[in-house]
Amino acid sequence: MGSRRDIGESFVELVEIMAKLRAPGGCPWDRKQSLESLKEYVLEEAYELIDAIDSKDRGNICEECGDLLLQIVFVAQIASENHWFDITDVIDALCDKLRRRHPHVFGDLTVHDSEEVRRNWDMIKLQERQSKNEVRSRLTGVPRSMPALLKAFSIQERAAKAGFDWQAGDLTPLWDKIREEMDELRRAIEVGLTDEIEEEMGDLLFAVVNLSRHIGVNPEEALNKANEKFSRRFRIIEENVEKSGRGWSEYTLDELEELWQEAKERLRGSQGG
Repeated sequence: MGSRRDIGESFVELVEIMAKLRAPGGCPWDRKQSLESLKEYVLEEAYELIDAIDSKDRGNICEECGDLLLQIVFVAQIASENHWFDITDVIDALCDKLRRRHPHVFGDLTVHDSEEVRRNWDMIKLQERQSKNEVRSRLTGVPRSMPALLKAFSIQERAAKAGFDWQAGDLTPLWDKIREEMDELRRAIEVGLTDEIEEEMGDLLFAVVNLSRHIGVNPEEALNKANEKFSRRFRIIEENVEKSGRGWSEYTLDELEELWQEAKERLRGSQGG
């Protein structure tokens, strides 16, 4: 990786570059951005970093870390121009938070395992919110913009920590709940109650996420893998349709199902799902 520079020196250079891009005579695109316009890029870069981690490409992980860091520096630069806070305030606040929430490292508290660390972290967070007169709910802090499956997972975990949960190890009530929600959705569809159909579909998905949580499966990751599996199989169907010289409308559903099964077998043989 070549010779290393001082971390502080490198970071200062990054902050100075961002300031120059935003200054008069800088980059027109960068100068045009606002906190609102940056939201999509913050999300995009976070997802690209996740993709890089999943691909285990170290070089790409490094690059995507930089792209995500850029968004933080960008936000802090705009805040600094408005005299709200600057990147130093961001870093100082983070350092203070890390010390405060790790009393077993920076204080005298003794812990025995990671679960105890997590309980202490949650307790300290709750105390911090109380000191700020924030809403005293265990669900406070769940981001509104979080993907729905992850949000449901997070809400359920927080409720479970308060003791509001099915008994661990017994999946019977979870299966019963899913069947109950399926029946309610079916009835809403049969009667044609549009508003209730949406509500019951949400309840069903929420129940499925709860089952996922109880069996130790991250629902967002599980659905992402299912999306990828479907996409791989569908691309094979597209290849076969294109090679046949026939249009999609010329295929019957049974023929397409046959191509789907062939795609499954082909990918199963290559261990690609």
